[in-house]
Amino acid sequence: MSDSVLLVDEHDGVAELTLNRPSRKNALSRDLRKALVYAFYELAGQRRPPVIILTGAGDAFTAGLDLKELSVTGISGGNDEDPPEIDVVRQMGAYPSPIIGAVGGVAVTGGFEIALACDLLIASTNARFADTHARVGILPGWGLSQRLPRLIGIGRAKELSLTGNYIDAEQAERWGLVNRVVAPEELLPACRALAQDMASCEPDVMRSYKRVIDDGYAMNFADAVAMESARSKEHARTVSPEDIAARRSNVQARGKTQKR
Repeated sequence: MSDSVLLVDEHDGVAELTLNRPSRKNALSRDLRKALVYAFYELAGQRRPPVIILTGAGDAFTAGLDLKELSVTGISGGNDEDPPEIDVVRQMGAYPSPIIGAVGGVAVTGGFEIALACDLLIASTNARFADTHARVGILPGWGLSQRLPRLIGIGRAKELSLTGNYIDAEQAERWGLVNRVVAPEELLPACRALAQDMASCEPDVMRSYKRVIDDGYAMNFADAVAMESARSKEHARTVSPEDIAARRSNVQARGKTQKR
C-alpha cells in the first residue's frame, strides 16, 4: 500500500478517500488533517464535485487525534491547535456533494467527530463508536457535543459522552447513528452502490438539495419551510417543461427496475 497518509481514488463521479495510517489506527496526525483538508478543497473546486466515500485502511475508521503526537506538541482548548485553514470538519461542512462515511472499525473521539461530519454513515459489523473526550481530558471542538444530541437524542448523547463507553454497530443502528449495518466484505460495495445512485441524480439539483436540508436543519421549522419554498420558486424559474419531459422517462424506468 502507498506510503501516503491519504489515498484518493476518483472515478465515475465518486471519489474514495482512505485514511492510510493503519498501524496507528488511522490517527489524525497533523499531516493527515492537512491532507484531508487539501483533498476536500481540491475536489470541491471541480466543475462537478464528486460524491465522496470516506473510509479508513485496516481495522479502524480513525481513532481520533494522534495523542502520541499531541503529547509532544501539546494541545490547548480541544482542537484549537488547528488554525482554520486545516480544520477538517469545517472543510467537510463546506463540501457541496454528499459525503458517505464507510466505518469498518473504531471511530473514537475526534474520529467520531469526523464520522458525524459525514452526510450519512454505513457501518460494518466490526464498527464501534466512542466519545472519550471526558476521559482524555479535553473538550470537543469539531461539533460533536451539538451534532450527536440532534442525531440520537440528548439522553443517549449524554450517556455516550459522559461515560466514554463504546457502542457497537447494531446499537448505533438502533439509535439512528448509522443508516445501516452490513457485513465487512459488503461495506465498500454498499457505499459504492449508494454513491453511484447519488451521482446519477441531476448533479446541480442534488447539491442544492443537500444545502437546503443542511441549512434548514439549523433553523426552526417555520423558517426552514419558508426557506425551502423560496429556494424552490427560485430554482423552478430555471427549469423548462422540456427538461422535465426529458427526465421523466428515466425516472419511470428506474422506478420499475430498482430493487435496492
